[in-house]
Amino acid sequence: MEYEEYRGHDAVGLAGLVASGEVKPAELLELAIGRAEQVNPDLNAIVRPMHDLARERAKTPLSGPFAGVPFLIKDLAQDYAGLPTGSGSRALADIPMPEHAEVVRRWLDAGLVVFGKTNTPEFGAKGITEPDANGPTRNPWNTAHTPGGSSGGSASAVAAGIVPVAGGNDGGGSIRIPAACCGLFGLKPSRGLVPSGPAYAEMLHGAAVNGVLSRSVRDSAAMLDVLAGHDPAGPYVPGLPDAPYAELAKRAPGTLRIGFATASPIGTDVSPEAVAAVEDAAELLRSLGHEVEEAATGVDERQLARDFLTMWFASMAAEVDHVRQATGCGEDKFELDTRIMAAVGRATSARTYVASHNRWNEHSHRLARFHERYDLLLTPTLAHPPARVGQLATPAWMEQASRVLLAVRGAGLLAKTDLVDRIADENLRWTPYTQLANITGRPAMSVPTYWTKSGLPLGVQFVGALGAEGSLLALATQLEEARPWFDRTPERF
Repeated sequence: MEYEEYRGHDAVGLAGLVASGEVKPAELLELAIGRAEQVNPDLNAIVRPMHDLARERAKTPLSGPFAGVPFLIKDLAQDYAGLPTGSGSRALADIPMPEHAEVVRRWLDAGLVVFGKTNTPEFGAKGITEPDANGPTRNPWNTAHTPGGSSGGSASAVAAGIVPVAGGNDGGGSIRIPAACCGLFGLKPSRGLVPSGPAYAEMLHGAAVNGVLSRSVRDSAAMLDVLAGHDPAGPYVPGLPDAPYAELAKRAPGTLRIGFATASPIGTDVSPEAVAAVEDAAELLRSLGHEVEEAATGVDERQLARDFLTMWFASMAAEVDHVRQATGCGEDKFELDTRIMAAVGRATSARTYVASHNRWNEHSHRLARFHERYDLLLTPTLAHPPARVGQLATPAWMEQASRVLLAVRGAGLLAKTDLVDRIADENLRWTPYTQLANITGRPAMSVPTYWTKSGLPLGVQFVGALGAEGSLLALATQLEEARPWFDRTPERF
């Protein structure tokens, strides 16, 4: 098999070739490794190659729906036994994990051949992938631009044709944001559908979930069939549909009632191209027979953003303190942004945190009422086209203020001022739409239906009711057939 033929298949297609005996796993693996060695120096998508492990695995008998297909996992919350999970941090770069994460075990049981781990911002805390520990990952559509984050390494690798599908996770948009940046399909499953163990019962109170980024809807559907389901050590027995997700993705979606919104939910500016992406999607949906109208969710999304960041900062404090205790490292092992988030988290009272978390229920109830009228919510995935690498770095004023506050242990003062709102605006203004699905636990997807005038992808987001993965996948398949994107690839890559 030549590389162009390899790239012309999705993961389901490659698995079919292996099953029929037309190609061997070792042959596919060498094509993937060769492609990685060709393009990764320009992209920095893969930060931990696992070639020797993968070559040994490719020689063994493999079974499962993806037997013999090359695969990459994210270097965050997707532990591979015996190897570090660096999480984009210098503090964890050399600490091996004692056992596989449950999702990694399920991928291996499905026959996938894991040959590397992909780049991520430190602890997955940003919508860009530019960690100090590993350096920035770049977007194959234009290497001056970000592939998004936090699953930016996986998105870059898939868009560049190293693999057809790769592992990601999503705590505030971290599958959907890079999918939108890189012209890929990205589905965030419902809370509790995919296990997080054994290291976590659930990540970020269930706001963060594991999944994949792919070039085809059927790959994401088949991968969800691999990942979804009960973990005996987990906190949930998830409700599963009456048919495999791969089958649900093939069904006609019927006539859907879809409400759309383009204004930033936190009141920040929105690019005309992001608005155009939604308007274009709305027209496409109407042409397919769906009912589409402008609508408001009724959710206080400004408050939701504050509640999201309250959880995020407190979780960062717990993570930093845990890593320091486990490794004995100093504060200097963490990025400045990580240290200030952790400091604000430590300064947040338990009463404030519990009140913030209790409001998640209110946000969920309001969104549920929206879904009584509308099957889906349509929004931009990003408020602006993919940013240039370095463009979203912490502004100088915020960096200086952070250093001063850390020096005088003034994070408590920070938590009591409007500076937190300014930090919220600065950090979420590019991606204000995605946190809604995480806080409420709803499934959501980014679909690559739009490219900007400069040739950069700019996906649109759909949010469904709890358990609506089947409807989302069915609609995505319909959109994929109406406006195919699988063969639309970056010129240089």
